[in-house]
Amino acid sequence: MTLDRLSAIMRRLRDPHTGCEWDRVQTFATIAPYTIEEAYEVADAIDRDDMAGLADELGDLQLQVVFHAQIAADAGHFSLDDVLTRICDKLERRHPHIFGGASESPGWEVLKAAERSKTPDQSALAGVALALPALERAKKLQKRAARTGFDWPDATGARAKVVEELAELDAEQEQGRREEELGDLLFAVVNLARKLNIEPEAALRAANAKFERRFRHIETEPGFEALDLDEKEALWVKAKTAV
Repeated sequence: MTLDRLSAIMRRLRDPHTGCEWDRVQTFATIAPYTIEEAYEVADAIDRDDMAGLADELGDLQLQVVFHAQIAADAGHFSLDDVLTRICDKLERRHPHIFGGASESPGWEVLKAAERSKTPDQSALAGVALALPALERAKKLQKRAARTGFDWPDATGARAKVVEELAELDAEQEQGRREEELGDLLFAVVNLARKLNIEPEAALRAANAKFERRFRHIETEPGFEALDLDEKEALWVKAKTAV
């Protein structure tokens, strides 16, 4: 089995005597950034519709799972089999209408809420991972709060909050406070995106791609760097219709 081969390779790399010098000294904390990076590279391959690249990136992401599991096994915490057993159990538990006797699913969020009810932290915000990208974590926090009724009824209130936060940012002069107000503004923008049924992370990725495409177009203009801002802005306006 290919997963067994990958697991065997990782055990050899982590061998304390004959393994790779780099792999055997890694910890959960030191490889966590690589795990996050690989997840983003998977998303990037999907965005580019690069199926060969996606196969490679999914392999890199799978390696991260095996790596973490081997670190855990080395410390006596759990094994790769434990990881796979838990996800299999979870999938079956969350699909009682497929694997159980239920006639229909009570809904993904209901099932997840039932699982969270067994944890010590009973806050509606419990379990929203700190390591999530800030935009994604803001959206998840807002969705959790919304389940308790703490939410605007429509986008009107969310939009007004954006305007309010922008005014507070404009009025603030102290740098530390301006950073705080900017954070409030970004949080409010995420909330507006949520009320408009727009994925904020996807919207920002698209905006990044659009900016990159247009800037790459205008920077090819001869003598671009020597142009003044008005001249560069004129090129930008033309690029908006060209690319």
